[in-house]
Amino acid sequence: MENQVTVFDHPLIQHKLTFMRDKNTGSKLFRELVSEVSMLMCYEATRDLPLKEVEIDTPMASTTSKVIAGRKLAFVPILRAGCGMLDAMLSMVPAAKVGHIGLYRDEITHQPVEYYKKLPSDISERDVFVLDPMLATGGSAVDAITIIKQSKPRSIKFLCILAAPEGIRALTSAHPDVQVYCAAKDEGLDKNCYILPGLGDAGDRIFGTK
Repeated sequence: MENQVTVFDHPLIQHKLTFMRDKNTGSKLFRELVSEVSMLMCYEATRDLPLKEVEIDTPMASTTSKVIAGRKLAFVPILRAGCGMLDAMLSMVPAAKVGHIGLYRDEITHQPVEYYKKLPSDISERDVFVLDPMLATGGSAVDAITIIKQSKPRSIKFLCILAAPEGIRALTSAHPDVQVYCAAKDEGLDKNCYILPGLGDAGDRIFGTK
């Protein structure tokens, strides 16, 4: 499981995460911080993309340089909080296609309920990054990845900002082939299945709802 989970300890990520956790941070700043952290995470999570050499002409001379070797990417946010990470990911990889998975957590059972799915038609040719700021119980992430796997993508990675040990165990057990990336691994869940110390409900803080 340890090799399957990468926790980013970059100082910029940790600095921004501190302000995301602060209950006094308003929605505007919170959205900006989610975007900034997501962009930094995208930079790290795509580090293993293969490269190939191409011949180009600079204003000064001909040279050999490198470009990404034809790998097609897709970003799939889990609605709705995952959408807060999407624009930052697209700013880094604007050619990526986008899908959406709609899941909500039943307030009684705490289990995810699917209500929407729309994936790129060529997802079988793509490496997929599933986006959700919080990995709490892991139920939504597990179900979303199960849904996406039915379309047989080339690979799947899961990006979140905070992860609880319970969610990490659930996701890595259900999908041992999926690499998990997070900005921090927190202590655990409270009785309502919210991450502690966490940052509250990410969707509510991104969109200014309660």
